[in-house]
Amino acid sequence: MRTLHVNKGKTIAQTITDRTDYAENPEKTSKGELIIGYQCDPLTVDAEFLLSKRQYKHITGRDQGRRDVLAYHIRQSFKPGEIDPEHAGRVGQELAMRFTKGRHAFIVATHIDRAHIHNHIVFNSTSLDCTRKFEDFKGSAWAVRRLSDQICLEHGLSVIENPQPRRGRHYGTWLGDDRKPSYRELLRQAIDSALEQKPADLDAFLAAMKAAGYKIKHGKHLAFKAADQKNFTRLRSLGDGYSEQDIWDCISGKRPRTTSSPQVDSSIRPNLLIDIQARIQAGKGPGYERWGKLHNLKEMARTLIFLEENHLTDYAALEHEAVAAAASFRDLSAQIKAAEARMTEVNDLQKHIGNYNRTRDIYRQYKAAKFSRAFRSEHEGAILLHLTAKKAFDALGVEKLPTIKSLQTEYGKLMAEKKRLYRDYRQARDRMRSLQTAKANTDSILRAIPASELEQQR
Repeated sequence: MRTLHVNKGKTIAQTITDRTDYAENPEKTSKGELIIGYQCDPLTVDAEFLLSKRQYKHITGRDQGRRDVLAYHIRQSFKPGEIDPEHAGRVGQELAMRFTKGRHAFIVATHIDRAHIHNHIVFNSTSLDCTRKFEDFKGSAWAVRRLSDQICLEHGLSVIENPQPRRGRHYGTWLGDDRKPSYRELLRQAIDSALEQKPADLDAFLAAMKAAGYKIKHGKHLAFKAADQKNFTRLRSLGDGYSEQDIWDCISGKRPRTTSSPQVDSSIRPNLLIDIQARIQAGKGPGYERWGKLHNLKEMARTLIFLEENHLTDYAALEHEAVAAAASFRDLSAQIKAAEARMTEVNDLQKHIGNYNRTRDIYRQYKAAKFSRAFRSEHEGAILLHLTAKKAFDALGVEKLPTIKSLQTEYGKLMAEKKRLYRDYRQARDRMRSLQTAKANTDSILRAIPASELEQQR
């Protein structure tokens, strides 16, 4: 998602017109037939957006000038040959409605000038009532992608299994699993392979890179070039974990090598992301009727996105995490119960020590009177409290009475520990529930795949 500011050397009206005209290009939208407008007419959308800005300024008195965000632009691409233009427009409209909650006017222009169909969604930053602006937030692009993935899955469409940043690619390029890896991706794989050989020093690492077919450029920054590559690629452009310092730390053993995503042994279990996505796209088959309703289809989409975001596309990993989460939850429950039990003991101990101290003199007198019945009858209550306290000390195995102050200190520590455990307990409970729900949904989905097909995949 991109923000639209006032272009340099242009007015607000010209900037809005330029962007909407690009989206509504008749040569790309079948002469304008593939444009959908919400709370605005596609023919006059620029004028309507501009009018809302003036009304907003009049109502609120706020004016950010050239720093103001005029609109937001979302691009949504689909896998080639998988969707028709009209369906793509409806998917884009649903994405815009659900993301803006229907509070902002927008247009959805579906472009068909490339092999893959893609949407341009432009929504007004000013709300429909002209009293507020859309509040962009950290991670909004991720939120749009996640929502788009869920909607696409609900419509039986493909999503990218491991989405990567564009890094200069054209927005219209489909980055699915069948795309050709970039030079940077190939270089990352070569570096990972070289480091897996555990080179003794930097020279050994560079020798392994040469053996992999890379030319090396020494200078202020190390750079590599593949045999068919035109320009050198610097390490610092490869992202986290691939800087010169990161590589040197790995070689010297200062820290273990980490990768951006977990490695999955696909020969053991089917990739759940592919299996579930294929199941949704199939739209038919044994057991699919149970998932035919929209609610269940949305649950499948949410499950798939949860598995992808938590790197649990291998069934064994999902199973292991679900068991581990349940064990962690039970362990925290046991710790909380132990803390509560000890708090009860400490509380009772304080009460008995208080009673014991208050009745100690009377009990001594009772003992000095050789346990006289008349004395006991006169001080029955105090003597019973004293005996009860002594019995409680014996039951708790107390040989030397602690001070009240030390018990109060221990009680305070136990209370703080209990609060901390409860925070972890709630997190563990939520994670356990999420994993168990995801596993239950996954099991239901996989049960819909014939046993012979599942065995063949394994």
